[in-house]
Amino acid sequence: MAESFARTIAAALRPTPTNTRAPPHLLRPTPRSVTFPVIRSMSSSSTGPSLEESVKKTVKEHPVVVYSKTWCSYSMEVKALLERLGVEPHVIELDQLGSEGRELQDALETVTGQFTVPNVFIGGKHIGGCTDTLDLYHKGELTNLLGELNLSKESSEQS
Repeated sequence: MAESFARTIAAALRPTPTNTRAPPHLLRPTPRSVTFPVIRSMSSSSTGPSLEESVKKTVKEHPVVVYSKTWCSYSMEVKALLERLGVEPHVIELDQLGSEGRELQDALETVTGQFTVPNVFIGGKHIGGCTDTLDLYHKGELTNLLGELNLSKESSEQS
C-alpha cells in the first residue's frame, strides 16, 4: 500500500501540460524588430539652458516627441501605435538617463502639468499620455495631426 501511495504522489508531481511553467524565455517580451532613435544622455551644464528650456527646445526641433521609460507598458503602447502609423518619434527614455532622467521628468511636470509617462508631443503641442493619445487616434484626430505634419502613412494613403 505504501508503494502505491508513493507512485500516486510521484504521478501527481510529474509535469503535465496543465502544471508546467512556461520556460523563462517565453515569459520575457520578445525584442521588437523596429527601434526608435533613443536619447540616452542629455548634455547639461551650469551655463546651459534649464531642463524646462531643454524640453521646450526638443519639442520645437522634433515633430513627434515621446518621453518614455523602457519598462512602461503605456509607453510601449504609444510607441507601437506611432510605429503602426509609420511615424518615427524622437524618443527620450527617462530611465536610461539616471538621475538626470528624474530631473527631466520633474521638468516635464513643470512644463506640462503631467508627471507620468509617456509624455507625448506632436507638432510642438503637448498631447498628453497614453490614454489621451489613444483617444485622439480613435477619434481620427491623431492621424489628422500627423497628416498636417506629413508624418502618417495612414493620412497619405487616404489622400
